[in-house]
Amino acid sequence: MSTSRSGHSSGKERKGAGNGNAGGPANLRQTSKGSSAKGSQTHDRSQKPKTSARALAVKVLSAVEQDGAYSNLELNRRLKEADLSSADAGLATELVYGTIARRNTLDYYLERFVAKGTAKLQPWVRSLLRISAYQLIYLDRIPEHAVVSEAVNLAKKLGHQGISGMVNGVLRNMIRNKEQLHVPSHLPVAERISLEHSHPLWMVERWIAQYGEETTEAICRANNEPPAVSIRVNTTMTTRDKLMEEMVSSGAVVEASHLSPDGILVRSGGNMALTSWYRDGLFSVQDESSMLVAEAVAPEEGQNVLDCCAAPGGKTAHIAEKMRDRGRIIANDVHAHKRELILDQAERLGLSCIDAVTGDALDLDKRYAESSFDRILLDAPCSGLGVIRRKPDVKWTKSSSDIEDISSLQRELLDCVAPLLKPGGILVYSTCTIESAENEYMVADFLDRHPEYKAIETSAWSQPGSREWKAVNGGVQILPQYAHSDGFYIARLTRTAN
Repeated sequence: MSTSRSGHSSGKERKGAGNGNAGGPANLRQTSKGSSAKGSQTHDRSQKPKTSARALAVKVLSAVEQDGAYSNLELNRRLKEADLSSADAGLATELVYGTIARRNTLDYYLERFVAKGTAKLQPWVRSLLRISAYQLIYLDRIPEHAVVSEAVNLAKKLGHQGISGMVNGVLRNMIRNKEQLHVPSHLPVAERISLEHSHPLWMVERWIAQYGEETTEAICRANNEPPAVSIRVNTTMTTRDKLMEEMVSSGAVVEASHLSPDGILVRSGGNMALTSWYRDGLFSVQDESSMLVAEAVAPEEGQNVLDCCAAPGGKTAHIAEKMRDRGRIIANDVHAHKRELILDQAERLGLSCIDAVTGDALDLDKRYAESSFDRILLDAPCSGLGVIRRKPDVKWTKSSSDIEDISSLQRELLDCVAPLLKPGGILVYSTCTIESAENEYMVADFLDRHPEYKAIETSAWSQPGSREWKAVNGGVQILPQYAHSDGFYIARLTRTAN
């Protein structure tokens, strides 16, 4: 059985998608249906309001478009309220994330069949047509007549007879004219990629300038694939082999990560965050690319480490685990409520060396003396264009000016923390974006202005399979198609003098 973007077994098969569980943006939404993995739970739905997967998807998408809601938060909230079956929750999740991911392609097709244009429709009607078109074009195993029937019934329920008639006409017309549901091959390359793989034109044009046409198309294609579910073993409590044996014996389908020695890919096994292994601190849910950050930091027992922008604490905890919980980590974040997230992580994982503090990272040089730390991690605020697979909203909410604005902040942060590293220490700069302005250009600029720093050659810390990665300025640029993991940039720098 194929799975949805969330990992819920929906019984619907996405065209062109492979089998196996796939995690949602937070990597926490796998269902336990069909698995005997620990932590499986059942729910009494008798007291919950009744709704359908499609109605829920329409409401979520309308809130995202009208109110600027975050799709993952809005979806999770409504799923908890509705408490759908596992299959329906999977379908709702697939419809939400799939429709957002393919939004401008769906609108391109719908424009041909909506007489007055999609822009003049009420947001909920536009959302209903989008999820219906998504099912017709991208999902198998849902009969066309069922898509139309469900859409018409929902239109009657949410609107009136006139709207349901329009919805019926549009969808039936699309079915009769399937030959029109394609992107013309004669379009300029950037426009074709933008429409075929549903990315903003400005983004495609920008990436073509950085990576070329072939790589850009591969990036956009990968961004529309369901993300993998991966977990990081807490090596202070167990080993990867031992945990994998336990998971397999409980019915999960897992394999060792080829990128991180601490990583496990979960192909099937339920919602990992609901298992006793998670509650007992044996692992954390984390993307494989993200796991490589602590590898680059390479902390040693007894060291003083600074994590400048630490929340929610995943990389902080990984560093602590690699230190065998011996030493001290200052985990800083600007938001007080996020400090609690870091502390909660540390407590669950049984880590005592983490000292979570609150403050602006731009003030760290005023709070700590020069040369205070053996290791510094600046996992910088960024545009997030490397995690579009998990957060498809990013495609439609970011602009090129956002990249310029965040680059200015990144530059300030690097200048602020640079004096805090001991000579001979290691500063790791990382982002979850694939933008050169935020990554290799940022590091090159920093090295030009800070002659006391130099880059550590990538070969000195590269990971298995990294020969495919783009090595630049002491770091690596991981693109989402390289290992079916998040797009990440990780640079490793050392301070050679005061």
